[in-house]
Amino acid sequence: MTLLSRYVIKAVLGNTALVMLVLLALSGLYLFITQQDDIGVGTFSVEDAFMVVGLSLPKYAFDLLPIAALIGALLALGNLARTLELVVVRAAGVSTMRIAMWTAGAGLILMVLTGLIGEVIAPPMEQYGRQLKTFAKFNDYSMAGNKSAWAKDGDMMISVRQQSADNRYGGVYVFKFDAQRRLRGVGRAQSANIDENNRWKLENYVESQLSDERVVASKQATTELQTRLSPEFLGLAVLDADSLPGRGLYSYIQHLRDNGLDSRTYEVAFWARIARTVAVAIIVLLAVPFAFGPMRSTGTGARTVVGIMIGVVFFLMAKMLESGGAVFNMSPLLIAWLPTGLLAIITTFAISRVR
Repeated sequence: MTLLSRYVIKAVLGNTALVMLVLLALSGLYLFITQQDDIGVGTFSVEDAFMVVGLSLPKYAFDLLPIAALIGALLALGNLARTLELVVVRAAGVSTMRIAMWTAGAGLILMVLTGLIGEVIAPPMEQYGRQLKTFAKFNDYSMAGNKSAWAKDGDMMISVRQQSADNRYGGVYVFKFDAQRRLRGVGRAQSANIDENNRWKLENYVESQLSDERVVASKQATTELQTRLSPEFLGLAVLDADSLPGRGLYSYIQHLRDNGLDSRTYEVAFWARIARTVAVAIIVLLAVPFAFGPMRSTGTGARTVVGIMIGVVFFLMAKMLESGGAVFNMSPLLIAWLPTGLLAIITTFAISRVR
């Protein structure tokens, strides 16, 4: 590695770190503001709110790193171009492609960092933050489970196998006990949703009532169940694709396939996690044509705005594909990799146009 390559890589990484600090500070402030309504509920305190914010920031860092990397690269290469340092480098015989390779080196470092945050750091910290908040607010309940949510409320135990929306669940089992802790009823609903009063509407509900002498089976198209369990509390243990590490997603996909369940949502999340990580290395290269193009003499503010616009468009496109791809029965691989593939094509074409 030459002195010039280290200089360029250091400039990109340094500017990216500064941009990341600013974005995380803004995200932390927003997160803390959203915690205000929950402070004082149960035992949830201001100190707990700060702790939850700190534990949630790595997840935001994973999501924001592509934008921060692009803005950082735009600032670094733009400043080098504005101070004519890149002109001197080019005059010394260094090609644009070589400068792009140096920038790609910084992108690879940021890609590895993104993968480390998304796989090792963010998931356990976010999960602990959710546990801290939930158990501080709802300290009268107990819960256990790994592949599904198990919650106890009074004389009932409820098991939720899958979450398809914020307050809609699939594969709901209800176990009813008497005062002597003897099982008196077992019910299963194909799906359920919860309203704002924690009233459950169970669909296609089948129940077996157990007595000392016989078992009475019944079936209802819909029925209601009143509990104190809220969607927020159940969301603690129902697997959320965005909060799982890659290896956890892969394991859960295999679990769903082995049980004949739909795994498309988790397959999209798995491949999108990989694609977004790879995109960090690609999106940094997009700063190269801007450094030699019409923006080489513009100020820091203009480059920042351009970086934010490109990053937001990429983020929104990825999210729209992930949400709409399932509706049109698109391949999870296509949904996940299409934004990154388009980004790679645009970046390659833009760099090839630089003279």
